[in-house]
Amino acid sequence: MTTHSATLAIDEAVHARRQAGHEVLHLGFGEAGLPIPPGLAEVLAGSAHHNHYSPVAGTAEAREAAAGWFERRSLPTRPEQILFAPGSKPLIFALLAAIGGDVVLPCPSWVSYAAQAALLGRRVIPVAVPAEAGGIPDPALLEEALKQAVADGAEPGVLVLTVPDNPTGTVASAEQVDEVCAIAERHGLAVVSDEIYAELCHQGTAPSPVRRLPDRTVVTTGLSKSLALGGWRIGFARTPDSPWGRRLHGELTGIASEVWSSLATPMQRVAAHALADLPEVTAHIAASRHVHARVAAAVYQRVTAVGAGCRPPQAGFYLYPDFAPARAELGRQGITTSTGLATALLDHHGIATLPGSAFGDSETALTLRLATSLLYGTTPGERLATLEADSPEDLPWVSAALDRLSEALTTLTRP
Repeated sequence: MTTHSATLAIDEAVHARRQAGHEVLHLGFGEAGLPIPPGLAEVLAGSAHHNHYSPVAGTAEAREAAAGWFERRSLPTRPEQILFAPGSKPLIFALLAAIGGDVVLPCPSWVSYAAQAALLGRRVIPVAVPAEAGGIPDPALLEEALKQAVADGAEPGVLVLTVPDNPTGTVASAEQVDEVCAIAERHGLAVVSDEIYAELCHQGTAPSPVRRLPDRTVVTTGLSKSLALGGWRIGFARTPDSPWGRRLHGELTGIASEVWSSLATPMQRVAAHALADLPEVTAHIAASRHVHARVAAAVYQRVTAVGAGCRPPQAGFYLYPDFAPARAELGRQGITTSTGLATALLDHHGIATLPGSAFGDSETALTLRLATSLLYGTTPGERLATLEADSPEDLPWVSAALDRLSEALTTLTRP
């Protein structure tokens, strides 16, 4: 039976609780939580009369804009390599369908990868991530995991990487990405590189697998995170400029034509505008990056202050704390699993999180995925003030949320 996506389910549960009059601190959903950049609403409004179908892969204008966007990031790209979709999620599903083979995943990883593999009847081959960063399998474990999977009858075909990572909020090193890609190449794997958080590295840039394995790597991304356009559903993919990549692009276009037809034409006009890297848009992204980094760092301080293990946040707005150091105290309260920990936080403290088990972690692990991006305020005015603040963590509504989180975690983890 197909279950509801854990991230969407927790968001709907929070909305239901709030409608019932309950106050909930929402750390469970990865929505960017900030205003949209200047000019985009006007472009969308001015495009409302464009009610015709667009080409399946995207309009010439949108594809040229996306190709230029990649070019300015030192990745030569032709418009013919681009395909737009209503979000990157259906693109990833279509890619898994088109590429074929069983799916190799870092563990933990975003909730939808394994679910999509299951919908396609594919095996999942999980490999633990390195201690310092998520988003890629540990290179020291990947080779053996692939050999064992083949011995068990699996047919590995595609490796999904997330650089930067959801759920850990970290960025793998270039050396680790190169090692993983070298192993993928030896085993004949294709790589799907989910780079939707690449514009939100707190410092520097993320190392894309496409630079190590250009002929077999597909990059997926979108405007949901960097431009806070999650509800507008604008995603796009860059396929390789190689014989394999061109065949894949054709198959991907065929799947798209039967599933979503095309990205809504007004959204393609928005994409063409947003991907031009206009100064007001890039300034907005820089301000967003600053907010995400400051607030994620403040939440990191709160979770480590109660003794939880946690990788320092390096990109986006996620943390993945491990409360194993408090296992004895949590056990005295009947909390022995990540689901139990998330349930206790929600039921007794009104704090919504997601358990690590939703991301493929062991149920007995005491891990949580925390999304910090809905701490930025509950009104448009608060969210705008957060975006413009030098120290957003000190704003009254943000600091109150941080204090509430600290109080709940201290209550749960201390005798």
